[in-house]
Amino acid sequence: MPSLFDPIRFGAITAPNRIFMAPLTRARATRQHVPTPVMAEYYAQRASAGLIISEATGISQQGLGWPYAPGLWSAEQTEAWKPVVAAVHKAGGRIVAQLWHMGRLVHPDFLGGEAPVSASATTAPSHAHTYDGTKPYGQARALRLDEIPGLIEDYRIATRNALAAGFDGVQVHAANGYLIDEFLRDNSNLRQDGYGGSIENRIRLLREVTEAVVEVAGADRTGVRLSPNGDSQGTNDSNPQALFPAAAAALSDLGIAFLELREPDFEGTFGKAEVAPIAPAIRKVFRGALVLNSDYDGPKARAAMARGEADAIAFGRPFLANPDLPYRLAEGLPLNKDNPKTWYSQGDEGYIDYPRARVAA
Repeated sequence: MPSLFDPIRFGAITAPNRIFMAPLTRARATRQHVPTPVMAEYYAQRASAGLIISEATGISQQGLGWPYAPGLWSAEQTEAWKPVVAAVHKAGGRIVAQLWHMGRLVHPDFLGGEAPVSASATTAPSHAHTYDGTKPYGQARALRLDEIPGLIEDYRIATRNALAAGFDGVQVHAANGYLIDEFLRDNSNLRQDGYGGSIENRIRLLREVTEAVVEVAGADRTGVRLSPNGDSQGTNDSNPQALFPAAAAALSDLGIAFLELREPDFEGTFGKAEVAPIAPAIRKVFRGALVLNSDYDGPKARAAMARGEADAIAFGRPFLANPDLPYRLAEGLPLNKDNPKTWYSQGDEGYIDYPRARVAA
């Protein structure tokens, strides 16, 4: 079986190792969702990852409700991404843009007081991050049938912009309780039209969005993220063992390059899992590269690769504080601890100031 440190080709992208950087929201863009110069240094520092999946990046103002998160719907945003991507490439790395619509998790404050959109008229639990602090989520309205073509076009535009900015490809964010996930799961999708009810109908939006992205980027530069992980920001499904393999099979039919799964640790170190993992069933039906992601450390990742459970492993928080994570894992070196207080702050601290390990002479 390949190891973490073996090269891999998935679609049009060739990576020198199988240690991927998972998407990590860092809130270093402007209030207009324009990337800033410091982001170039941050991503370039982490260019030794086999692949960098960018932080979640909004496809439209309607879909972006996180303070200081970047977007990819305007010319200004696209131009500002160019030096970020160029810095990664100059450092020898590869980076794809994660395309994001937050659905009902967009607070009305980001929409001039209007309701966010979702599969159905539901309200997320807990609170939203806003520029004025945390506030309870507002009730969403159901996305109308006549609005869906425009939503899909937003994905096309964001994909074109990502390619224009130089990204090596894109990943459709269909996980973690955001819009596409809200359509997938039956406790948030209460529709009675062609996008609701049966599993086939509930995966329809995912399929149509991915088809549109593939039309622009090519299947060989397209990935998707799913989260077969129980409750996710209030979204859940009564039969995930049937839903997620069906979604993965539909994506496999489109020939996409890779599928990333955010699934909890069913060995008990990640919450309280009450069902068996779904990734093995997805592995059987998805023909592209399968990437697993769930609080992996070096030994756990090596074991998963040795068992043939994945083609690559995506690391999230370890990359926050360890820009040289592949080197540290290869050498068995200790990892820096990240500072949660600086995850979403707007300064350099806790962003570009984590030290690299000393390379032996």
